[in-house]
Amino acid sequence: MHNMDLNSTFQVYSGTVIDTTEELPLNIQECVLGVQEGQIIFRENVDKIDDLKSNFGFTNDDIIFLTHEQFLMPGLVDIHLHAPQYHFSGTNMSKELLPWLEFCTFPAESKFTDLKFANDVFSRVVRDTLNNGTTTAVYFSSLHIDASLLLSDVVEKYGQRAYIGKVSMDSNSPEFYKEITQEAMQDAEIFIVKLQNKQNELINPIVTPRFAPVCTSQLLQFLGSLAKTYDTPVQSHLAENKDECDLAKTIFPDCNSYAEIYDKFNLLTPTTVMAHGIYLSNSDIELLRTRGSGIAHCPNSNISLKSGLCDVRKLFMSKVKLGLGTDVAGGYSTSILDSIRQAILTSKIISMSHPNYQVLTYQEAFRMATLGGCEILGISDKLGTLQIGKQFDALLVDVSVNSNALKYFPHDVIEDTIEKFFHHGDDRNIQKVYVNGKQVK
Repeated sequence: MHNMDLNSTFQVYSGTVIDTTEELPLNIQECVLGVQEGQIIFRENVDKIDDLKSNFGFTNDDIIFLTHEQFLMPGLVDIHLHAPQYHFSGTNMSKELLPWLEFCTFPAESKFTDLKFANDVFSRVVRDTLNNGTTTAVYFSSLHIDASLLLSDVVEKYGQRAYIGKVSMDSNSPEFYKEITQEAMQDAEIFIVKLQNKQNELINPIVTPRFAPVCTSQLLQFLGSLAKTYDTPVQSHLAENKDECDLAKTIFPDCNSYAEIYDKFNLLTPTTVMAHGIYLSNSDIELLRTRGSGIAHCPNSNISLKSGLCDVRKLFMSKVKLGLGTDVAGGYSTSILDSIRQAILTSKIISMSHPNYQVLTYQEAFRMATLGGCEILGISDKLGTLQIGKQFDALLVDVSVNSNALKYFPHDVIEDTIEKFFHHGDDRNIQKVYVNGKQVK
């Protein structure tokens, strides 16, 4: 018998669990799952429940029995969003990327010297994403070090797992929202050191050049070395918009492609998140695959800003790692469920002009929204599924809540129930959210 301390953080769930495996993008199992101190310590078929009781020393009173309308799933991973942009989400949707940045985004982000305002916005975005089931978020902050550290405090307060990047940008930007190169380098390092000194396993820094056209070569070189020195991931934007791609080539004429710019400065690593990747050449794709870098597919903003359609099937076939991002506020939704739906729709739109095109399934989109993002960040050994040994970042979903909107009927088979949730469900169906075993909703 295992020596279990039932007075510690120990939970047992019995019912439907869904996640993903190497072989199956959607794995459905009726099982008993045990969690202690935030880690999954057993997962067995329900017919093993008596053996588990004997081995681990718990009784029926210790078990949370899920109903027919409930299931557990891994927490959602939003691998690309801009926390300071949350307050203008859903506005300025008629502009394309570069004018949107110039006339809307940069002026809005410049307000984050006001820490009271920043706290209000950050508190809302963290609570909202958690409420929508995002257990891991990869945030762009603003270029302000104090606001970026404040974001880490807010994330810590509400218990989300997060990667936080203080934006670096020292060129081709308005004077009111641009750093001096030496200060940008200094602040980027100070931010990483201060965040790592928190020694909170849930919060990590991520090196964040906004995108190559607004960074000097000197700054990009420094950020590449910074990521290596402090062993941090990297995030930026890549090939989102045609005008942006042209601008990048003009500013860096010695590089043959957009991706090559980042590679030149050692910013394409096995834990690099590049957002969008719509206009990638075959050589770009091969470079990403070789370096082990991943793409954050952001279908809502790709369409909302009229940037283009990302062919994730081509990236899948090319063995490039893929996750999903809401890209708030280029994308107008904070829900990764929306990203799943928009990813499927984007794939179907592409298929209309490509005979025999293999459309993205909701099961594949679910994998991108969970394990896929974790693979890019290099944390798939700890997160992304609900397998033994992993941390318990999970959602308890109840499809009986708001059943009219979900179109749920008691006679639905479990496969249909799950598919309905991914197409109709929302934050009301996400009844509980756990991060590292702790209930945060």
